[in-house]
Amino acid sequence: MLMAITRAVSHSLPQCHLTFMARTRIDVRKARRQHRAYTELLARRGIRVRVVPPLHELPDAVFVEDAVVILEEIAIIASLGSPARRGEVESLVPLLREFRDIELIRPPGTLDGGDVLRIGRQLFVGASARTNPEGARQLGSIASRHGYRVIPAPVRGCLHLKTGVGFLGDRVLVNPGWIDPSPFGAVGTLWVPAGEPWAANTLLLDDTLVVASAFPETQELLSRSGYRVEALDISEFQKAEAGLTCLSVIFESGERAPL
Repeated sequence: MLMAITRAVSHSLPQCHLTFMARTRIDVRKARRQHRAYTELLARRGIRVRVVPPLHELPDAVFVEDAVVILEEIAIIASLGSPARRGEVESLVPLLREFRDIELIRPPGTLDGGDVLRIGRQLFVGASARTNPEGARQLGSIASRHGYRVIPAPVRGCLHLKTGVGFLGDRVLVNPGWIDPSPFGAVGTLWVPAGEPWAANTLLLDDTLVVASAFPETQELLSRSGYRVEALDISEFQKAEAGLTCLSVIFESGERAPL
């Protein structure tokens, strides 16, 4: 069955690291309500949710997607591009070992999970400020042993690849101001509305696309294009330069039998 790992919101979230956005006040209580609604949405879709404890000393740890890339065959532990975030990954390792063998991205390689967009056996990897060529090379070396191909995708003007591109199930939704669409040429593309540059980060759950409620034009575009759309308010996490996919890692559990 599908499994999701999420991390509870820490009281230090307002001290999150920002790169492209100005800091505004984050309401931690509201963020926790929004996070609860997010996990409840996953559960309603039949996904088993494991919420790991907050790391109050690490304000960005709620963005658990960055810590690991999980494929059917293996879990690849990231080497996070921000040195201040590298303590986030250790607490996940015992949990991940319940489901997968583990490989590591090792320094000087850096790789954030938010820079990895999987489409079938292709892993599009963002060349961003958080993921360097050595990190992408190591990911390719590990993943190729299991039949995956890494495809570089230039990123400019935003934090992660998945800030500016989202997989819709049959094509991608792209902000071409931030992401070069040419690596996705064989997939097919939709463009985000000009007034909603952050809207590409959507969450595909079976037959439904979850879209941040702040982006009504994108909701309308996707509905007109034949997609079933559900809106979710994640306003406090958007102030932290995050999107819907940042808050979970979703994978087929493949849970191991006890030794």
